[in-house]
Amino acid sequence: MTPLFKPVEWSRTTNLYEVNIRQYTPEGTFSAFAPALYRLKDMGVEVLWFMPITPISKEVRQGTLGSYYACSDYTSTNPEFGTLDDFRKLVQQAHSLGMKVIIDWVANHTGWDHWWTEKHPGYYVRNAEGKFYDKHGWHDVIDLNFYNNHMRRDLIEAMKFWVTSCDIDGFRCDMAHLVPLDFWRTARTELDAVKPLFWLAETENIAYHQVFDASYTWSWMHQTEHFFKGSINLNDLLKTLQNYRINFPPQALRLYFTANHDENSWNGTEYEKYGQAAQMLAVFSCTWDGLPLVYSGQELPNKKRLKFFDKDTIAWTGQYALHDFYQTLLNLRKRNPALHAGDEAAKNFRIKTTADENVFCFMRKKENKRVLVILNFSANERPFEIVDERAPGAYTDVFTEKRLDVVVGKTMVLAPWDYLVLEQ
Repeated sequence: MTPLFKPVEWSRTTNLYEVNIRQYTPEGTFSAFAPALYRLKDMGVEVLWFMPITPISKEVRQGTLGSYYACSDYTSTNPEFGTLDDFRKLVQQAHSLGMKVIIDWVANHTGWDHWWTEKHPGYYVRNAEGKFYDKHGWHDVIDLNFYNNHMRRDLIEAMKFWVTSCDIDGFRCDMAHLVPLDFWRTARTELDAVKPLFWLAETENIAYHQVFDASYTWSWMHQTEHFFKGSINLNDLLKTLQNYRINFPPQALRLYFTANHDENSWNGTEYEKYGQAAQMLAVFSCTWDGLPLVYSGQELPNKKRLKFFDKDTIAWTGQYALHDFYQTLLNLRKRNPALHAGDEAAKNFRIKTTADENVFCFMRKKENKRVLVILNFSANERPFEIVDERAPGAYTDVFTEKRLDVVVGKTMVLAPWDYLVLEQ
C-alpha cells in the first residue's frame, strides 16, 4: 500500500503530549494551562494534542460536565475552557516556543443537541423508528450520515475553520476507522492545501495509512498488559512488533504510549496496568521506531484515575519526578537520527543476549549513529551477556552520562524491570 500523502517533515522527529484541559488546573481553562507551556517545553515536548475543545451537548449529558466527545458546535470553544480568542492566544504562545498544536476531531458523531440536529436533520442517520441514534451504543452521541454530501462539505469547512482561524498544525482524529476513508482523503487534500498538517488516526486499520501519517498501537498496549499479568511470555509479546513490521508500510508512523485519557479513566493508570514495569515501557515508547505519547500528569507521576465526565483536577505537587526522565528521552529522539521514525535508512534490529527469554535488547542505527536499548522484562535481577557482534563499542549512558563499554561475552546485570539506553 502506497500512502497518498507525505508526512510533514517535522513529524518524524517529534513527540506528543496529550492535554486534558478540564483536569489540568483548578480553573480548567486555556489561560490557566498556558504557564505550563514553559515547563513542557523544557521537558522536550514538541506537539500539544488538545482533547476536544468544542462545546459539549447538554442533552443526555453524562456526569455533571459531559463528554468532550459529544460536540454541540464544531466551530466554537467550550465556555468551560475559555473563548476562541483565549485558544488562539494559547496556540500563538505555543508557536512562539517552537511547539506545535493539534486538536482532537470527532467526525463520526455529535452530541444530541448539536445545532445541526435542528437546521440539518438530514446530516444524521436514523434507526428503524426514524430517530437519531449511535450504532456503537454510546448513548450521549448520535451518528453522522456520510451519504449526505452537504454534511461532508460542512464538516470539512469546520475543520478548515480551525486551521485558518487559529493556525493549528494538525488533527488527532477520534475513532478514525468509523468514518469512510474517502472522506478523510478529501479532507486532507483540501486542508493540506491551506497548510501542511500532521494527521494522527485513532485506529490500527492499516488502510487508513493511505491518508494518515500516524496511527495507534492498541495491540502493543493490550499485549504489554497481558505480559505483565503473566498470560503471555516475552516472545509472544514481541510477535506484535513483528506483525507491525510486516503488515504496516515502512514509512507509517506508529504512536506508542503507556497512558492516555481513555486508558487512565476507564482501564487504570499505567501503574495499575504495569506496576513497576511502567517506566521501562515508557523507555520503549520513546526509543522504538515510532512516536511517543505522554499524557497529562505522567511527569508527576500521576497515580490516580481521572474522572471523565466530572471535574477531577490532577493533583500537581510542584515536584515533577519524571521531568528529567522524559527530558532525557525526548531530547535523545530529537538529536539522534537513528531514532527518527519511519525512516527506511534507519535500521532497527534485535541484539542477541544470553537471556533473551527475559531481556529485550535492540539497536537503532543510521550511518555512524547508534542507540542500544536494553530492557529487563522481568521482576527479577537479570545477569546476561551480549553475544551479538553488531553491538560492541564505547557508548554513553544517556541517563548517567557515563561511558560504558559494551563487550561480547562480558556479564552485565539489570535490576528488576530496569533499562539501559546507550548512545554512540
